[in-house]
Amino acid sequence: MSGIRKTLSRAKHSLPESIENKVDFGRSKSKNFAKEFREFAIKGNVMDLAVGIIVGAAFTSIVNSLVKDIITPIIEQVTGNVDFTSLYINLSGGEYESADKAIEAGANIIRYGAFIDAVINFLIVSLVLFLVIRYFLGQKKKEEKKEQRKMKICPYCLEDIQEKATRCKYCTQKVE
Repeated sequence: MSGIRKTLSRAKHSLPESIENKVDFGRSKSKNFAKEFREFAIKGNVMDLAVGIIVGAAFTSIVNSLVKDIITPIIEQVTGNVDFTSLYINLSGGEYESADKAIEAGANIIRYGAFIDAVINFLIVSLVLFLVIRYFLGQKKKEEKKEQRKMKICPYCLEDIQEKATRCKYCTQKVE
């Protein structure tokens, strides 16, 4: 059996040259695609994005818990134990114990309490994101200021040069 394979692999194909060129072109295209995709997937930006999405999902659950377990009970205590998620307007007419029971009965309702809860959640997420971004931008500005301090101006050509430079790289004059 292996002798037959060797014979077939050594045999010349009777395919026209144009078809063989197209087959080879397809193979090279798929290899290039695989190589490009691998390079794309390994790049730092893609990995940073993946980490950001995972951290964002974890962050969302933390903020949801903050709203549901800490802030909402405080607001309920201040407003006289009003549970926002149970607030609704019944458009169908009729009395129900809760919004969930009205939905089970097929009533047409507006759940404005759930909307208030979602707005509170959004405001807290926005505030926390604002504070985090503000913190990181502040850190970046501090680093930029440190980098700026390491430069000095050449007295001859007025270009920025490294603080420790003894000769200007622009005009080649000696500097102190």
